[in-house]
Amino acid sequence: MIDDFLVRAALAGIGVAVATGPLGAFVVWRRMAYFGDATSHAAILGVALALALSLPIGVGTMLVALTMALTVSALAARGWAVDTTLGVLAHAALAFGLVAISFLPGVRADLSGLLFGDILTVSKSDLAFVWAGAAVIVAILLWRWQALLTATLSEDLAQASGINPNRERLALTIALAITVAVALKIVGALLISAMLIIPAAAARSLARSPEGMALLAVVIGALSVLAGLQLSLQFDTPAGPSIIAVAAMIFTASVLIASLRGR
Repeated sequence: MIDDFLVRAALAGIGVAVATGPLGAFVVWRRMAYFGDATSHAAILGVALALALSLPIGVGTMLVALTMALTVSALAARGWAVDTTLGVLAHAALAFGLVAISFLPGVRADLSGLLFGDILTVSKSDLAFVWAGAAVIVAILLWRWQALLTATLSEDLAQASGINPNRERLALTIALAITVAVALKIVGALLISAMLIIPAAAARSLARSPEGMALLAVVIGALSVLAGLQLSLQFDTPAGPSIIAVAAMIFTASVLIASLRGR
């Protein structure tokens, strides 16, 4: 019989895959990989804030991730060099977060779990939080799907169609902040962006439509979670990195399959 903690871990991982699959497709299409990195790194600062103010970890993480995402969007809109800005903010937020946690009296934080995830310790309340967050993200993307696709294809076309590209960018920003809060315990701050990018990039090589790519990214993410958990249990490897390693292998296979198709 399968242990309860394994069932919770698998369900939590699948919940994260449901959230990151379609959102990751937009991250890939819009070339927002570094944007996701900066937002996820800010999660550690959110953990420090939550611990200092006795808030739920998810709330603190979401607030700081949303602040980071909005800050980056505002600076980019004002003409700042996006790659430089993201690089500075991402690593600064990670560093300040780790330093802040070390200064909190009476707090013993599992830094390894924060950085790389601790999916095997997911509780029932964590599971409910993951799936509630995933439901909100999917609802946002379904609600704005066509407008998001149009704005991603061309902002000029979106404006001509009566769509405000800034509003669609804000919807993605909010969804990204929720994803960071949802995925922190599953794969950790350093690997959240990998869960966004790798399954979606693998799906892009195989899918024939935007909707197909989003759904396939969910499937690839879920398979990566299940196979990564099996790998972790069998070889006693860290669960979060094992999940990402499997996703990377699937991505490699998808590239090979796409190249064979092209011959």
